[in-house]
Amino acid sequence: MAARNAPESSSSSLIDELGRCCYQRDLPGAIRIMDAMERHGVRADSIMYSELIKCCLARGGVEQGKLVHKHVFSNGYQPTMFLINILINMYVKFDLLDEAWKLFDQMRERNVVSWTTMISAYCNAKLNERALKFLVLMLREGVRPNMFTYSSILRACAGLWNLRQLHCSITKAGLESDVFVRSALIDSYSKMGELQNALSVFNEMVTGDLVVWNSIIGGFAQNSDGDEALNLFKSMKRAGFPSHQATLTSVLRACTGLSLLELGRQVHVHVLKFDQDLILNNALLDMYCKCGSVADANTIFTRMLEKDVISWSTMIAGLAQNGFSQEALRLFESMKLSGMKPNYVTIVGVLFACSHAGLVEDGWYYFRSMKQLFGIDPGREHYGCIIDLLGRAGKLDEAVRLIHGMKSEPDAITWRTLLGACRVHRHVDLAIYAAKRILELDPQDSGTYILLSNIYAKSQKWEDVEEIRRAMKTRGIKKEPGCSWIEVNKQIYAFIIGDNSNPQMDKITKYLNHLIQRLMEVGYFPDTNFVLQDLEGEQGEDSLRYHSEKLAIAFGMMSFSKEKTVRIWKNIRICGDCHVFAKLLAKKENRIIVIRDPIRYHHFQDGICSCGDYW
Repeated sequence: MAARNAPESSSSSLIDELGRCCYQRDLPGAIRIMDAMERHGVRADSIMYSELIKCCLARGGVEQGKLVHKHVFSNGYQPTMFLINILINMYVKFDLLDEAWKLFDQMRERNVVSWTTMISAYCNAKLNERALKFLVLMLREGVRPNMFTYSSILRACAGLWNLRQLHCSITKAGLESDVFVRSALIDSYSKMGELQNALSVFNEMVTGDLVVWNSIIGGFAQNSDGDEALNLFKSMKRAGFPSHQATLTSVLRACTGLSLLELGRQVHVHVLKFDQDLILNNALLDMYCKCGSVADANTIFTRMLEKDVISWSTMIAGLAQNGFSQEALRLFESMKLSGMKPNYVTIVGVLFACSHAGLVEDGWYYFRSMKQLFGIDPGREHYGCIIDLLGRAGKLDEAVRLIHGMKSEPDAITWRTLLGACRVHRHVDLAIYAAKRILELDPQDSGTYILLSNIYAKSQKWEDVEEIRRAMKTRGIKKEPGCSWIEVNKQIYAFIIGDNSNPQMDKITKYLNHLIQRLMEVGYFPDTNFVLQDLEGEQGEDSLRYHSEKLAIAFGMMSFSKEKTVRIWKNIRICGDCHVFAKLLAKKENRIIVIRDPIRYHHFQDGICSCGDYW
């Protein structure tokens, strides 16, 4: 009706009608009014046109936005810089960067908003070189960047040199105190691993904004410095700042990296006020899975009203890494039934589950059909799982053929997987071949020398063992000593064989000997097959009795009530004798013992391990 009456309407009534349509987000009506205005030579002011452009953005009206652009430039009319900037921003938000650039290039005059809009657009599109080039051109034109320019361009820094230059420029401009600039500086230094520089920016002045706290805590958490991230979080709380979703996500990541289950549970209390926050729930899932508390993870997962592919993938991988492979595969089937499409990480979790349960046929099926069923090309991680699966099953020739058939060049991790299988099956010749490939890629890899030494030792090739040791000595390569640690009363206690720094060591070894004596009554006897091996720094007949995880278990049982789970972390693979010891002890003492080595968790209960003795 408004469009039909346009010829008889006054200029003001047309503009009023346009305003009404924009307010009601009636885009078709607004465009009809705009056409009527053009026919009658009526123009609105820049504010009204900016409202019309907002209407286009709200309704996703790309073509209508282009019509507005054409209208405001019609009949040789030159719109204000304010309105041109609004149009450029419209094209940026519609992801039409070429159109935005063309309009920007036609501007007779540009201000800081014009330049910042384009720089931010290129940063968001990961066109970092273009963004940095625009900053240089901006400065040459004599336009001074503001805090929004710098907070955008900092994301485009490709190297430390560029970042330091920008930092100097920010200081000269007097913008280093701006919250968003400081936050962006901290983020940029953190992404480059320059944590001390990030901390210097943080410490330059009293921090009165949560955004800056989030940046510094997140920076340390993302760089695997969980201790400092947690210290900063405590300082933030003491300073009176509330916990925010972003902060809690970083703190949970720190707890995950350090495997601090009890602290993670305390952080969970803060998360409760953000009950159905998907990102936080996913972080909780990851923390509980990687800290070995599958029951807690499953409780979170079950209660989540919203789940995305990360939720499903995290839970599937968590079950697999904790030894519950069949449960992981059942959950994968539930995921497919829910309509959620698996991604690259999901399939890694599925293949890991197959690998650690010896499910050769299932693993091959998922691997061979992942492209056809889910459109996912196999990557190194998928190949690694299948090579591990074949190696564990003794199908070493198939594993080698698969490695040689990989589309990408196999890396050191791939060859290490094969070498580990050679150790299990005592395939000396293939072990030597795999070890040479690894050392070509990583000449200082001590683990490869140790694994090869173990294989020679199992085959009683003592001259070869001695040659490996000489090579390590000549090249300055040292073995990593076996270390186990346990958290007791919020304090971490580490155990290394031969280290008697713990003031309770005499009491611990006495109690451990008591436990061993009790187990020997039910048939346990230290397996001297493991004495013959150079077990990553834990060798010798006496050391077999005092492996670091045995000491940590004994200390845990001394420190905790019978109802509390004894949780141990270990830096190297658990040996067979300690695995048998933990199984028998869990049954004899009616305890639950959880040991995490670099590959997976082992949950011991009632004389059974969650890995099914397949690790």
